[in-house]
Amino acid sequence: MGEQPLRVLACGDVEGRVNALFNRVQTIQKKSGQFDLLLCVGEFFGVTPEAEAEWHQYKSGAKKAPIHTYILGAASQETVKYFPSADGCELAENITYLGRRGVFTGASGLQIAYVSGREALQEPAPAHCFTPKDLLTLVESLTNNSKFRGVDILLTSQWPRGVWQYANNPEVNTKFCGTSSVARLAEKLKPRYHFAALEGAHYERLPYRNHMVLQENAQHVSRFIALATVNNPAKKKYLYAFNIIPMKTMDPSELVKQPQDVTENPYRRSGKDEAELHKHTSGFQSAGAEEPACQFFFDLSKKQGGGGRGRKRHSEGDRHQQGQPHDGDRHHQGQPKQPRRPPQPTGPCWFCLASPQVEKHLVISIGTHCYLALAKGGLTPQHLLILPIGHYQSVVELSSDVVEEMNRYKAALRSFYKSRGQRCVLFERNYRSQHLQLQKMIIILNFIYIIAPPGTPYFYVELDSGEKLYYRIQKHFPLQFGRSVLASEAVLNIPTRADWKECKQSREEEEECSRRLRDEFQPYDFALDD
Repeated sequence: MGEQPLRVLACGDVEGRVNALFNRVQTIQKKSGQFDLLLCVGEFFGVTPEAEAEWHQYKSGAKKAPIHTYILGAASQETVKYFPSADGCELAENITYLGRRGVFTGASGLQIAYVSGREALQEPAPAHCFTPKDLLTLVESLTNNSKFRGVDILLTSQWPRGVWQYANNPEVNTKFCGTSSVARLAEKLKPRYHFAALEGAHYERLPYRNHMVLQENAQHVSRFIALATVNNPAKKKYLYAFNIIPMKTMDPSELVKQPQDVTENPYRRSGKDEAELHKHTSGFQSAGAEEPACQFFFDLSKKQGGGGRGRKRHSEGDRHQQGQPHDGDRHHQGQPKQPRRPPQPTGPCWFCLASPQVEKHLVISIGTHCYLALAKGGLTPQHLLILPIGHYQSVVELSSDVVEEMNRYKAALRSFYKSRGQRCVLFERNYRSQHLQLQKMIIILNFIYIIAPPGTPYFYVELDSGEKLYYRIQKHFPLQFGRSVLASEAVLNIPTRADWKECKQSREEEEECSRRLRDEFQPYDFALDD
């Protein structure tokens, strides 16, 4: 079909209401024109005598589906009887059972991966369940091809567990919804569209990335859509219409375009976690929910000198306004902002925002994953630090969402310094330091991740002109090297300020300096608007 898009309908649980479904499809097609196919996820058949009689009309040929319809297998023991084979077959004219699991490729090149039923909790698996072996076989059949980029559509009956991370929350009980094995399947198959059902809810998640920003080449985004039950009393959406050009015929630059509302991948783990998971479970055993990272909010509007301005913070998904804590009080929300908890400090850390030791009066701005603070005993009055909210030791340990926000602070600070007619320099010392500190201004570079694996001690500098210096520390590196160079007569000519301990200010002086910088930085502070 070349570049001609396919017109596709997807449907949630039918539960035997076949007439209602096809009547609705006919109404849509009369209004909007013919669709190419209908994909049904969840439980297609019902368990009542009325549902069985309704189905018999289609099986006998008395009625015919008005569109090529593809369905998944049984999601309960009661409906197994409707499926004569696990390998897929035609059940009635225009109604095809895809099979237990596999890949369907149409004449257009559209590639649809599918898994029927629910996750098996015991062996041997019941006929309405899939096993880790089923998922592994499906993944290997696709990913063994070096040209594999993902599938166009993924059909599962169960939801992927945790799909709501970084996004709008569904109207379901997330403690019991979905399975981790389907989440791992979705991560590996990278579907452009993923449909699921069984929860009686409609949930259209924000699109998410399939690559790590600044670390991998751009890839297409994925969209997860859960659909409700046909003719549900609450009138929740059970049919979804969309156009799609098969991936194999799309222009690569069009395929990887990122919509404005794209989020991080809700399933992404670190390389270490992935290897460990694959080692023990082939990546497809059930796992408990990840413990969410905490998000912290500080009130910067009153005693700490924000000029009386309020500060709104929104969740990443539903963007609803959060209640503000009182002056200086810390408030945490259990929002799953990151795929896993950052490493925890082995002792007191002066820079973890959750730590009692952090000096809150030095904080200038707080984002979702990072914050900006005045350096204690700063080299200059505008000496700033960008720090991750969670506990990370160096840049190379950061997840992509933290990196992305650090880059936003980098751009904001570059504009801030430039408006003051100032030049700026960044340096980081990953040597005998517990918490990552990026001094003055932050730049994240792809090559650091390649040449400095986690745990590697290094010193890194970047000027605002673009020159860069990377030095891999062997041993006996002076801890104040970066500061000493900048304080030298050849650069800032303030050698007496080379030691931060000699530049300490009183609490009142620090508060006044922070207040002044906070007000001056306000026009560049994206965190106030997010």
